[in-house]
Amino acid sequence: MKLGIVGLPNVGKSTLFNALTAAKAEAENYPFCTIEPNVGIVSVPDHRLDMLAELINPEKVTPATIEFFDIAGLVKGASKGEGLGNKFLSHIREVEAIVHVVRCFEDENISHVEGKISPLDDIEIINIELMLSDLEIINNRLQKVEKLVKGDKSYNKELELLKRLINSIENNRPLRSLDFNEEELKIIKGFGLLSLKPVLYVCNISEEDLLSGEDNKYVKLVKDYAQKENSQVIVISAKIESEISQLDKEEKKEFLNELGLEESGLDKLINASYDLLGLMSFITAGPKEVRAWTIKKGTKAPQAAGKIHTDMERGFIRAEVINYKDLLECGGMAQAREKGLVRLEGKDYVIQDGDVVLFRFNV
Repeated sequence: MKLGIVGLPNVGKSTLFNALTAAKAEAENYPFCTIEPNVGIVSVPDHRLDMLAELINPEKVTPATIEFFDIAGLVKGASKGEGLGNKFLSHIREVEAIVHVVRCFEDENISHVEGKISPLDDIEIINIELMLSDLEIINNRLQKVEKLVKGDKSYNKELELLKRLINSIENNRPLRSLDFNEEELKIIKGFGLLSLKPVLYVCNISEEDLLSGEDNKYVKLVKDYAQKENSQVIVISAKIESEISQLDKEEKKEFLNELGLEESGLDKLINASYDLLGLMSFITAGPKEVRAWTIKKGTKAPQAAGKIHTDMERGFIRAEVINYKDLLECGGMAQAREKGLVRLEGKDYVIQDGDVVLFRFNV
């Protein structure tokens, strides 16, 4: 699953991405790695793995991972190919969700590309370019559907949907702010609409504002805006995250305690991004490995087994399931079985976040 980090120049996008690329994964044997200069794979922080590893003492621990793309900068006119516009838009098409870094701090030493600090204007610049790109795609499709509907009335629903999309964009509303039923989503799935992608707004604030524990005026504006389009907001200080990312696990814990923080902003960002994509983890736990496996929320047991190996899905018999908390309280799988806490689940069982699962299969 890929997330694209976007933002105007001098908002802290590069600082944030560099902090991500420097951050060591929570499980030390799965360090952050960089595939190429603008792409990074980072592990999803998961305290459950640490606790299970203490109980089981496996040979290795493997967390779930997601990919972050540092997407090329953007200027007004990107939808018309200005600057690196074409590259920017093509990279957005490749990701499942957008992490939009917004400048919410004042600093005379760091200029703003628009000459003033205005997070809503920054958001609008990028949203407008995404919507203009969508508008071109929708209008092209509309012209074809208007011809098709004359001979086939089954295209009426798509025609009405396309008009609704155009109306939303003309009223400066990103398509992600609309509600769609399953049939409508099926129609627009192949269009590659950019303003339909879910967004996580990252308010980059100063160290002083972070330590104050209160939202500054810029953050409040972003939160109000995000609420209207059903988007999430995370507040961090990229500067502090850059410093934290250079520390080892113990130093990081001590530094966060000094700041009065329970977790780093990067951990919040990674977990929020994971949630934004509609993802969750189930766990396999044994002496060789304790591992988190990424699946979409709502995934049934056979398909979850297929994430481990296709043969396990094909020959699925049953799943032996226990919640990780119950396993920890029992002190081991044998004790959990004795207490009857390990459930046998069939093909229709929907895997829950934090399930520890052993799949039985035969091929």
